[in-house]
Amino acid sequence: MTKYVLAPKVHGVDDFERTRHKADSLMPGSTAWYDSLKAQGVLKDTFVVGYNSKRVHAVYAPAAQPDKAQGTAIIVHGYGDSHIVFIYLAKMYRDRLNYNILMPDLQYHGFSEGDSIQMGWLDRFDILNWINVAYGIFPNDFMLLHGVSMGAATVMFTSGEPTPDYVRCFIEDCGFNSVQGQFSKNIRDVTSLLPLDVLRSASIVANRKYGWHFREADCSQALARCTKPMLFIHGDADDYVAFSDLRKNYDAKKQGYKDMWAAPGAVHANSYVKYPEEYTRRVANFLKTVHNMIEDGNIYE
Repeated sequence: MTKYVLAPKVHGVDDFERTRHKADSLMPGSTAWYDSLKAQGVLKDTFVVGYNSKRVHAVYAPAAQPDKAQGTAIIVHGYGDSHIVFIYLAKMYRDRLNYNILMPDLQYHGFSEGDSIQMGWLDRFDILNWINVAYGIFPNDFMLLHGVSMGAATVMFTSGEPTPDYVRCFIEDCGFNSVQGQFSKNIRDVTSLLPLDVLRSASIVANRKYGWHFREADCSQALARCTKPMLFIHGDADDYVAFSDLRKNYDAKKQGYKDMWAAPGAVHANSYVKYPEEYTRRVANFLKTVHNMIEDGNIYE
């Protein structure tokens, strides 16, 4: 079970074409936009050494109007995906909201190295590094993290860590509340015959092989430490990550400004696809609120 969940055979570069097709299935024309920016030399690749000496990859591009950039958005993909899957968010941030963008490949995904999928838990260390890299490329005083699905969990885990002052806020879209809870749901969805002892055993194996227990990867604990603003998004028809996780995550954040949007009828990781204008408006309004809070000096209220 541990190998099936955390180390699937086909992954990374060998799986990149599938993720390209997924990007276009979510938003037609995504890869054409991506390829065009690459051909123009606007969208560039970068590699750095990750927290565990693995080589990790990201792409980045300046805002459509660089001299008027509103800040920098780091966009984090989900389980089994690569940076290109949520290119529609990159397009939203760059072309419509005028933000610089950086999109990393988490370890074991895309063009990054890695021994296994880390469910966002250990990935937070790489994201903390990407924050510094992004600031080195785009040195402005407003940065946000936006993740979808496992990427949303990654963002929530990161929000519980100390981050530079220029990291102003976080957006999580359909993130699970805990790895233990998500895997338990996945097991129940597939079969009622597999005892949860198997999950506990898999957690022990994961700790021995990859250095972490499923139980420790709990977004509630990270969110309890988060003081910076956060927007929570979840489709109310999500049957992969339980819709109830939206409220668990929202309630777990006790400090600082927060907002929430339940997208009607949206399935997993589909809120933007179903409501692109509403999604963009809500993200823009949230970011405007945070900018105003900074100007007023009450960012943590």
